Amino acid sequence: MNSVNGRGNRNGVGTSLNDSLDEDVRLFLTDEDHLHTYDDLTKVNPVTPSTVLKCLQARYTAKVFYTHAGCTLVALNPFQPIPYLYSLDVMREYHCTPQPQESKPHIFIVAEEAYRNVKGQLEPVNQSLVVSGESGAGKTWTSRCLMKYYATVAASSSVAKSQNTVERIERRVLDSNPIMEAFGNACTLRNNNSSRFGKYIQLQLDRCHLLVGGSVQTYLLEKTRVAFQPNGERNFHIFYQMTKKATSEQRKEWKMHNGQVFAWLPNADKTLEEDCFEETLEAMGHLGISTEQQRDIFRILAGILHLGNVKFSSPSDDSQSCDLEEQSKDYFQNAAELLGVTAAELETCLKVRTLKAGRQSVLKPCSLTECTVRRDCLAKVIYAELFEWLVTFINNSMCTSSSIWSNFIGVLDVYGFECFQMNNLEQLCINYANEKLQQHFVSHYLKAQQEEYVSEGLEWSFVKYQDNQGCLDLIEGSPLSVFSLLNEESRLNRASDSQMFRVRLENELSENGSISWDRFSKEPHFTVAHYAGKVNYQIQGMVEKNKDPVPPELIDILQKSNSSLLHYIFAEVEDEQQTTKGLNKVTVVSKFKNSLESLMRILHSTTPHYTRCIKPNQDCKPLTFKKEEVIMQLEACGIVETIHISAAGFPVRIPFESFILRYSLLSRHSKLKPTQTLDGAGGNIKEDVERLLHVILEQDGLLHQFRGHKQTTLVHCGKTKVFLTQSMLDLLEDRRRRVLSQCAFAIQCCWLRYQRRKRITKQQSATLIQAVVRSWLVRSRVRQWNRAAAVIQRTWWKWRDLLKSLADSELDDAQDVVTEQLPELNPLIRDRGSVQLSSIPEPVTVRGWPMGLALASAPSITVSLTATGFHKMVSLVASLRLPSRRGQYKVETNQCTEGLASIRAQPKGSTKLHYQKSPLLYADRHPDLQTDMTGFNEILLEKTL
Repeated sequence: MNSVNGRGNRNGVGTSLNDSLDEDVRLFLTDEDHLHTYDDLTKVNPVTPSTVLKCLQARYTAKVFYTHAGCTLVALNPFQPIPYLYSLDVMREYHCTPQPQESKPHIFIVAEEAYRNVKGQLEPVNQSLVVSGESGAGKTWTSRCLMKYYATVAASSSVAKSQNTVERIERRVLDSNPIMEAFGNACTLRNNNSSRFGKYIQLQLDRCHLLVGGSVQTYLLEKTRVAFQPNGERNFHIFYQMTKKATSEQRKEWKMHNGQVFAWLPNADKTLEEDCFEETLEAMGHLGISTEQQRDIFRILAGILHLGNVKFSSPSDDSQSCDLEEQSKDYFQNAAELLGVTAAELETCLKVRTLKAGRQSVLKPCSLTECTVRRDCLAKVIYAELFEWLVTFINNSMCTSSSIWSNFIGVLDVYGFECFQMNNLEQLCINYANEKLQQHFVSHYLKAQQEEYVSEGLEWSFVKYQDNQGCLDLIEGSPLSVFSLLNEESRLNRASDSQMFRVRLENELSENGSISWDRFSKEPHFTVAHYAGKVNYQIQGMVEKNKDPVPPELIDILQKSNSSLLHYIFAEVEDEQQTTKGLNKVTVVSKFKNSLESLMRILHSTTPHYTRCIKPNQDCKPLTFKKEEVIMQLEACGIVETIHISAAGFPVRIPFESFILRYSLLSRHSKLKPTQTLDGAGGNIKEDVERLLHVILEQDGLLHQFRGHKQTTLVHCGKTKVFLTQSMLDLLEDRRRRVLSQCAFAIQCCWLRYQRRKRITKQQSATLIQAVVRSWLVRSRVRQWNRAAAVIQRTWWKWRDLLKSLADSELDDAQDVVTEQLPELNPLIRDRGSVQLSSIPEPVTVRGWPMGLALASAPSITVSLTATGFHKMVSLVASLRLPSRRGQYKVETNQCTEGLASIRAQPKGSTKLHYQKSPLLYADRHPDLQTDMTGFNEILLEKTL
């Protein structure tokens, strides 16, 4: 494969893309109407840079921005919002589809495959999503979409408590993005939202595959941007958010007025969608950053801005310290007040340095340049430590205990490859990180897979690819490399000389073909041939940046700050120059290299998923596709070689033991039973695997594609592993899923049958128990009723006998008189009814309830009465039911006084009566005699004395 042309020749790449095309390529490109239909570039035939480029251009023109390239997903940046492409409905569609690979290419397919790998527990279970590409290619947006997808599909639970926890974690995971982007991203020449740090976001899942936590690991924040911004670029977003969106009260607290100009805020008039202060404040609140902490954070940031406007003037005497310029004194006072330090102490720290000679300390005035450097150093160390505190706070709010989560899915979002007019240590570290990621892709996929094919006995012809190992040896190799020489120069206690360092690089590393020099250039520099192009690095200032010295006086004054947050941040910070001296001093490149090696160990222990973000044009214009720019990126990241290997290779490799363990159940539940049991124990495990594949393929009618050790288009049995295509893996997984479904259905049937039988038995037992209890209750109640009836009967009998005895004693002198002729009654009295008493010649008229109607036509009755009260007599007469004929009886009393009284018995009829209480409480004793009153509701008693 031809080497990639230098980045400096990009504009002059008049590549003959349409020259020397063979006949197959010409025929393929003539059908332009169907080029956009190739959703997987492995289907392109033939596979050349020209055909791949044409397909991507056709799909980009048709507003299709995702394309499969074997194991890699190619994402073209549209440079405009496409909201319908990332809606919740689209997420659910890709999450619920049975075969994601059969759907249209999308970043959600990569996310769903990783999530299903975790659910399927395919080793290695932990997943890593590697998003790479140039600066401005869309890596940050892609990472944001991946996090939103997992926060949506992995945040569902039926348990209310778990649901609340999941929603809280999901909200905090999403809210970490705007904060990290506000404090860590900036507008550059190549990207309006360029990540100036790298981050590896670990999304933690429990055994139920629900999102329960997360953590963020950061790499090399470009803190020099706080005090220095290249031409045409801006500082970090958070500063512009504060100055543009702050309220009047906040401006007053931060000592800012409208229209105020800050030296460290260039291009402040440029408005970006990232300048959203309200979103940052809302995210801080959701993450649990208190109002007081937010107030301290913005006061510190405002102090940094005021510090940038502080300028010094050279003294008239070199033995004296520099003076503050007159227009800078107010800014200096504001900066000291906002940072919570005294202005006098801060001025001394910036203008005077302390030199130690043995046990004595000597104060030496700083030069104008040194004062400016110390001012910039103070701003950089404050911002860097504040950023680290934010990352730690975010991790504490999201991370959960290791006993709760079991697996994780990592999302890697690092700065893209950069090449500016002026490149220094920051660009060298950024491009070194991209070289490591490219080397991981090359070693994991392009190189390791092909070598494994040969070692396992597959018939394979190597596909040539660009290996960047030489470039990595140049940068990080041992014993001599750019980093080792840079660290050695930084640890020497002397002033750095860029020209001498260039000469040393040329003498020590000239044999490496990845480095070169322009001997006619006046500026000391060296050129590195990266996988994505050549980059010129300036040596001036590189050694000082690698040292990253922080004067101890600055740390001391910050530890004494009145700001609670600033005091807390620097409370644990120790003077590195006192704890690490000489060769033990930790440099910037050493720290970055160690953190990057830790990241690579994580990536090697997980299953990687690659997404290549492509930048269609350098001007970030919507839907503008420049072939020269795209073909350079395709060749640099090895997309064409990836397509070749993916089309002809086997992307899935499973060891024999794991294959038997996972898919032996297909043989046990197959209609075509094997002759031997497949357990993988003892014997030849390869023969067990071949028998298992024989049974599976024979059942699906694909046995003709598998004959012994011959390679097939679907599966190959190597020496220690089974090599599968994605379609064959999908076939096995679908068969396994159906078998497990059948087994689960059988288990459910048995369980439901057992439950039904158990339920019926319980119902029958309950019915029997209920019948026994009810019969016992009825018998008990009947016995109780019988006992109660007997008591009532005995009581009634006793009461009857008592009444009988009382009645007999009262009727001893009573006589029943039967008269044949009675005096003729008054018609009115006859109509109203009457009672004839023995001692009264005239009948006593009685009319009332309930005998009013009954006595209206009743005859005269003569009985012996014992009367003790008027109402008792009325009660008696009202309730009498005498079956007598008219004129047969006459009532006579045995009392001395006349009147009505209680009657206890009826003469000769053996009627015994006893009334204790009269119900006639409302008797009418003075009725209108002329009024004819009838019915049961009135009682009229008339008595003639």
